[in-house]
Amino acid sequence: MSTISIIHSPSTLTRFPCIFRTKPHPIIHHQRFTTRSAAGRRQLNLSVQSSSTASPVYVTLPLAELNVYADPVGTVGRREFTVESLGILAEAGVEGVVMDVWWGLVERDQPRVYHWEPFLEMAELVQRSGLKIRVVLAFHEGYPHTQSCAEKVSLPLWILEEFYKNRDLVCAERHGWHKEEYISLGCDTLPVLRGRSPLEAYADFMRSFRDNFRPFLGLVITVSGYTYYTISLMYAIDKKYIHNKSMQNLFLQGIQVGMGPEGELRYPSSDFQDLLLGRAGKFHCYDKYMVASLKEHAREVGMPEWGNVYRVAEQLQFAENGNDSWNTPYGAFLLEWYSGMLLMHGERICEQAEAIFSGTNVTMSAKLAGHYCHYLTQSHVSELTAGYYNTSTRDGYLPFARMFARQTMSLRHGFALCCSCFDLKDEMERYPTSSPEGLLKQMLSAARVCGIPVEGETSASLCNGRIISLKQVVTMSKHYLSGLENPSFSFKLRATKEELFNSPKYWAMFTDFVSQMSNVND
Repeated sequence: MSTISIIHSPSTLTRFPCIFRTKPHPIIHHQRFTTRSAAGRRQLNLSVQSSSTASPVYVTLPLAELNVYADPVGTVGRREFTVESLGILAEAGVEGVVMDVWWGLVERDQPRVYHWEPFLEMAELVQRSGLKIRVVLAFHEGYPHTQSCAEKVSLPLWILEEFYKNRDLVCAERHGWHKEEYISLGCDTLPVLRGRSPLEAYADFMRSFRDNFRPFLGLVITVSGYTYYTISLMYAIDKKYIHNKSMQNLFLQGIQVGMGPEGELRYPSSDFQDLLLGRAGKFHCYDKYMVASLKEHAREVGMPEWGNVYRVAEQLQFAENGNDSWNTPYGAFLLEWYSGMLLMHGERICEQAEAIFSGTNVTMSAKLAGHYCHYLTQSHVSELTAGYYNTSTRDGYLPFARMFARQTMSLRHGFALCCSCFDLKDEMERYPTSSPEGLLKQMLSAARVCGIPVEGETSASLCNGRIISLKQVVTMSKHYLSGLENPSFSFKLRATKEELFNSPKYWAMFTDFVSQMSNVND
């Protein structure tokens, strides 16, 4: 077996890190942690391996460690603590980290002017620690998941300037309120962003990422019918070519492409507060571009009166009022169009990502939302408003899984489905109509039917005061993996700095969790 081995020798780790303070937290000041090897060395083994039974765990990096709010854009702050913390994660058995790369920070001021410096520097630090990295390309506005009190990351400033000129560039609900979380799906292909369409802007961003992060990508080279894989490292080593094998241990393990609010392929129907209060959410299809699409679709089906904007304003109240008009011919027409627009948006971005990252050995993924508050009702209204035509009589997630599967046929490693709610239990929910377990099982079933990989993730509620159940994560992971011959599953933990680094009790639970996930496939 061909092997490239790199010996990395960090300084001995003698205390629990607190990466957001210049002094250790008093609770953990006397904790002692050492490396697993006597010499305090960690070996990064970049070998060609067979599939493992382990389900690797990734931890999200805190945005605060990147001085991205500096002007000009800064670099990694508190390097000593960052490096030490990465080393501790590596010693705990974590496979790698997740780095959110925000469009609003990288291309902040001007179109096609990108600032990758802090993200590149962080990637280099992660690589030197022996950990791997996954990247989330965030094309939305929002708060970083890993900070309890954080400044909101907006869309690029030049995009906001276009919003002020044309409010219909963002999604709108029936009362005319516009949400600036994400650009309207109705103008995906229209040159509304200073001569470019939103899809072209996303594609340019992904190309720039690919070109700037090329040293971290595994390049696939085909010569005379033979396939080779290479990996370019920041370390001083020669490139090695491994014949006709897939390199399992590439440093940059995957890229999750954001496709909507919170990076999820959905409409901005509900925010976190709405979900906590069990609200149904609102349909967001009232900007002029979505209305034009609805009118065109109504003409195509021979019912032009169904495309009337006033009829839309009246009929879209059906789910909120709790009646059964969702189960009428008009309801079916409306929901099929609404969900179909979302499906088309996702497919377009998938095709772009496939073309841009073709020739690399990086896996791709996309995330579906977990709006489970009305899962036990007939209409599943909070899912309908998010864009998933999923009811008691219709599977609304299978079409999305099939869409990812179509990409899998042409991608070397496939387009994975990312879904959350792994840490939630039905018995802990405050509303009798809620079922996070039922929703997750349906998504996982769709993934199994279509044969696509799965990336699990903790729920957004983790960062808002709710206790996560790591045992529940293991339980749901085993549920998905049961009976699969060649499982492809990994898990991303989105934890705040307080949860992960400032609590010895939680740290003990976390390290035990990582150990359990390493054997969850057995």
